[in-house]
Amino acid sequence: MTGPGTTLPRPPRRILVVGNGIAGQTACDGLRAGGFDGDLTIVGDEARAAYSRPALSKALLVDGGSHELAPPTHEATEVLGVAAVGLDAVARRVRFDDGSDLTYDGLVIATGSRARRLGGDHSAELTLRTLDDALVLRERLAARPSVAVVGAGPLGMEIASAALSAGCQVTVVADGRPMLPHLGPCLSDAFTAAAVAQGLKLVDGTATGIDGTHAVVLSDGARVEADLLVTAIGDIPSTEWLASSGLLTGGRLEADTRGRIGPGIVAAGDVAAVPTQAGVRRIPLWSSAIEQAKVAARALLEGDEAPELDLDPYFWTEQFGLTLKAAGHLPASGDPEFLLGDSPHGPSVMRWIADDGHGVAVAVNHRIPIPRLRRMASAGA
Repeated sequence: MTGPGTTLPRPPRRILVVGNGIAGQTACDGLRAGGFDGDLTIVGDEARAAYSRPALSKALLVDGGSHELAPPTHEATEVLGVAAVGLDAVARRVRFDDGSDLTYDGLVIATGSRARRLGGDHSAELTLRTLDDALVLRERLAARPSVAVVGAGPLGMEIASAALSAGCQVTVVADGRPMLPHLGPCLSDAFTAAAVAQGLKLVDGTATGIDGTHAVVLSDGARVEADLLVTAIGDIPSTEWLASSGLLTGGRLEADTRGRIGPGIVAAGDVAAVPTQAGVRRIPLWSSAIEQAKVAARALLEGDEAPELDLDPYFWTEQFGLTLKAAGHLPASGDPEFLLGDSPHGPSVMRWIADDGHGVAVAVNHRIPIPRLRRMASAGA
């Protein structure tokens, strides 16, 4: 097989998109915007139309807010409730779990990821990755059980915040300071203080498993008991169906700067590892999936003439009465420069500038347009 930089020998007439999340939907939009008028099919393993995944741990979980996306305009043929189980990259054919297969001239891999579980597939824990997960969790929280959340990243802390707002007693098992690797010490401290002030209990420890009595087991032998256990310990890219395709590198689906994997194949979203300032890695963010999909769609049509990926990360979270919006590469280390306000605990706009002149700008409880926040994330702005 030739390298990913090889352009297609002819314009594709049949493009298959595997994955019906935001990356797949954005790729379809980008293909049509780029002039593709051929046969476009998108396949998703959930028997649901595409939805907003970030809303699941925010508005929907708290107050049943909307999770819907705008209706698609790309006029792709949708095949839902069917999962890919194999790819023959030479024959350009994808096999699915219902026994069917589809051929393609161009392929977009956007199968995303699934929640990592602490206790295995048959444990008592709940996870939050899909809309069905969110609906089950919201229903369980309505009964006001005691809740233990394993994982103190943004997702775990958003779940804990929603559980507190539902009237539950909530404990978070945190292997280190909450969100420290994601946000940096200043912002981690601000959110942790807000969480504790609202009644969140933090247990510092490493969770090693779940026993049969609905308890989290820690590495030192301690146990954290609760009526409801929720784990938020990361995700696993959905690449199993590509195991025999010859496309994986050390078990990873690695794309080039235009999202290309091989001749006629591109990838985007949580499933793909892409070049970044910190090396080739996955960036499991909603905004990153959108940017990757736009670039990958153009690469499928334009080859080497397509623009390269230049990620401009945007991240937001809502928890414990604080809303954070960040433009630039987190985490932020050291003390911030305050552009508005004087404390990360209240309405403020802060930034951190690296030696190369690039940085991150963060707004807490402050309405500020994202383009303006992005402009602030550089020296001299």
